[in-house]
Amino acid sequence: MPVDLSFEGRSYPPSEPYVVGREAVRAFATAVGASSPLHHDPMAARAAGYADVVAPPTFAVVIAQRCEAQYVADPAAGIDFAQVVHAEERFASERPIVAGEEIVATLTVQRVREVAGNVMVTTQVEMREGAPAVGPDPDTAPLVGHVTSMLVVRGEGK
Repeated sequence: MPVDLSFEGRSYPPSEPYVVGREAVRAFATAVGASSPLHHDPMAARAAGYADVVAPPTFAVVIAQRCEAQYVADPAAGIDFAQVVHAEERFASERPIVAGEEIVATLTVQRVREVAGNVMVTTQVEMREGAPAVGPDPDTAPLVGHVTSMLVVRGEGK
């Protein structure tokens, strides 16, 4: 099944809240070589004014990819994940992500277009402070940031 170009502009329902775990932040920071004590030591983070350890800025991709799975795994979208190559990722943060908080993400498929036998897909995941602390409407909760991703779905024989 080819990639369905009509998905451009489609939004998916908000995700279940992602609970940011201290060990997940530490493991991610170690994996990306982020050695600041703010990422590993709760006492250092609290001394800097945070409730717990602070995630490196690119930690947002962990939340974004869970949300993007709605689209990639949607059989009607026609995406063969074995043919996907990651092309680009951009981050826009309103504030740091801190262990212990909940974040709700919403995916929008911004653009789907054919280029030289491949399909280029651009998605944006909007992350907001999650329920229940802010109420039932994730569209009005404070914004945490955005992750914009571009995927290339290789065509047959590419």
